[in-house]
Amino acid sequence: MLPVALFMAAGYPKGRYFYFFQENASVMTVSETKYDILGIGNAITDILAHVEPAFLEQQNLTPGSMTLIDADRADALTANLKTERVMGGGSAANTCVVAAQFGARVAYLGKVARDNAGEKFTQDLRENGITFPSAPLDGHVTDNLPTARCVVMVTPDGQRTMATYLGACTHFTTDDVLEETIAASRIVYLEGYLFDPPHAQEAFRRAATLAHNNGRQVALSLSDPFCVGRHREAFLDLVRGHIDILFANEDEICALYETEDFEKAVQHTLQDTTFAALTRSGLGSVVIHDGQMTKVDPVPTQVVDTTGAGDAYAAGFLAGLTTGRTLPECGRLASVAASEIISHVGARPLSNIWQEMGF
Repeated sequence: MLPVALFMAAGYPKGRYFYFFQENASVMTVSETKYDILGIGNAITDILAHVEPAFLEQQNLTPGSMTLIDADRADALTANLKTERVMGGGSAANTCVVAAQFGARVAYLGKVARDNAGEKFTQDLRENGITFPSAPLDGHVTDNLPTARCVVMVTPDGQRTMATYLGACTHFTTDDVLEETIAASRIVYLEGYLFDPPHAQEAFRRAATLAHNNGRQVALSLSDPFCVGRHREAFLDLVRGHIDILFANEDEICALYETEDFEKAVQHTLQDTTFAALTRSGLGSVVIHDGQMTKVDPVPTQVVDTTGAGDAYAAGFLAGLTTGRTLPECGRLASVAASEIISHVGARPLSNIWQEMGF
């Protein structure tokens, strides 16, 4: 596991300069970056709708989970729903948008098709001030796969269940890992949902290698317990050998270590990582750094829709980290961001609460 650097000096006119402690080194090195955060993930359009629990049972969907589906089933689901909102989505993209609203300099890599949904996704990112240099999928090579879409079904308790057709996302490969963008990014943030295809796993490892070769840090969100379950050994290898900062909720970290006991999962995390932020919904979160644990209280709010809560938490935490905040401050910013997101429908912020906080 590579060590984690937490220091920054701001105020330089041509970029921010970050100090990195190198393992077995006696001096710090200084590196200029163009971006604070680079997100890599599934580029998806979200389709949001409220449903009753009985609907999920009828559709054989596990409440609170993410299920991969094909195009026909995506069409069938949307035909049986009353769509309330259609918006840009994808876990890492959500994190990027929230981080950008915190003032972070953000870039994103992901795969869209040359279609209307892909154009809207691209426009959405750029309107939020995010650099998106990825080339669209070549339809002549891939049978005209469309841009991915995720059907997000929210039950009355605010829990979200997702059914995702990945489409163009499945063709994100090592060729899409842009070295120049990675080298210019302070933290490369990887979305666990993208980890399903073997070539995407290879892309993750290449991104991590390039980042470390350029003195950058790599963060990973486990994203979903079922995704973790499908690729547990590969995720463990990634966490132990390539990741500097790990994000996970209670279900995800327990799935990674095959236990239902959160405290046991924490002990495993302490052995495998030097830095992790583990969320526990209404119980707040736990930040692990260099063998020490910091508990962070949740920010009370009325839960309307939990879609994007973890994405926003990661955004607030990383935005704080890249501006030299203390770990308790990073945890607080993360909790505030997550609280804002779950107070309304959709995974994108509706208020500028971080501006009100004087961030």
